[in-house]
Amino acid sequence: MRHVIKCLTEEGELNDNIELDLSEAELLKTYQTMVLTRILDTKMIALQRQGRIGFYLSSYGEEACSVGSALGVSNNDWFFPAYREQGAMLLKGVSLHFIISHLRGTSEDEHKGRALPGLFGCSSKRFVAPSAPVGTQIPHGVGAALASKLIGDNIATIIYFGDGATSSNDFHSGLNFAGVFKTPSVFFCKNNQWAISTHVDSQTSSQGIAVKAQAYGFDGVLVDGNDVLAVYLATKTAMENARDGRGPTLIEALTYRLSSHSTSDDGSRYQDQIEYKKWLNKDPIARFRKYLNNAGIWTVEYEQELQEKFDRQISDIIAQVESSPMPSVDTLITDVYSEIPSALKSDFEDIKNI
Repeated sequence: MRHVIKCLTEEGELNDNIELDLSEAELLKTYQTMVLTRILDTKMIALQRQGRIGFYLSSYGEEACSVGSALGVSNNDWFFPAYREQGAMLLKGVSLHFIISHLRGTSEDEHKGRALPGLFGCSSKRFVAPSAPVGTQIPHGVGAALASKLIGDNIATIIYFGDGATSSNDFHSGLNFAGVFKTPSVFFCKNNQWAISTHVDSQTSSQGIAVKAQAYGFDGVLVDGNDVLAVYLATKTAMENARDGRGPTLIEALTYRLSSHSTSDDGSRYQDQIEYKKWLNKDPIARFRKYLNNAGIWTVEYEQELQEKFDRQISDIIAQVESSPMPSVDTLITDVYSEIPSALKSDFEDIKNI
């Protein structure tokens, strides 16, 4: 049986010999961000079903992975996200207005409506925009880490991907390169058991994902991905090792995708419902809530206030964003060239006259 790093029992009790360096304020911020992420997911799925946004990727059931990992990353490090890092972005200060503007594709969207909804970055918070093809962010993140090492700026990169991406050539190329050059990289695999409709059992015959790090010459660790404190400690340690020149780490966070892959998918058609219900009872938010309750820093009244506050906050921002104009048509060319070629100007004038 593989060793799984855990801090919390299923009943929210802290395991023996676990030393936390988080204040009460940091614990509450972590919990608040997990709750906010879930409420955001629920509301965005509703908007998509109403035709008010085009597409959405939920992180339901995986909040401990995104929020806990981001808690262990310094503000100077760079994120190379995959599909479901809303929680990490919110924890690091990316605003709800920024996220919802992107999903709506308004003029206030940093990507000017051109990025696939859910696949976006935030330059000011050091989140690099990913691409739709699976795993392409892995070599990008390794390259950025190598650049950091060469110029000596003491910055590490954290690179997110799912279990499906471990079957890609970018996974092998990226981890092999990182191992050879000892880049300050942390590979964070959210093993949520499903790559759209392909179960992890069809991805690999090895005992999990973390063990694959051995072939590339660095450490791999398996963490309970529904235990936000365990995810935090594993990520913090790996990022510190990367920045201190001790090389990369592969983290496998064992969790489960409780949502469909996206709003274009129906997971109930292929997910085993017995397995699904088992994981539903391992809800990472409920587990962390038990811990906070045991610690005397959570109450039912606090929860109700939190839910109402976030529900109202998101609804207000949706109204603001929906009143914003769409991007101007000239954004098709104005940020592509420093000096717009005459032929392109001519073509653009023709488009405007259609």
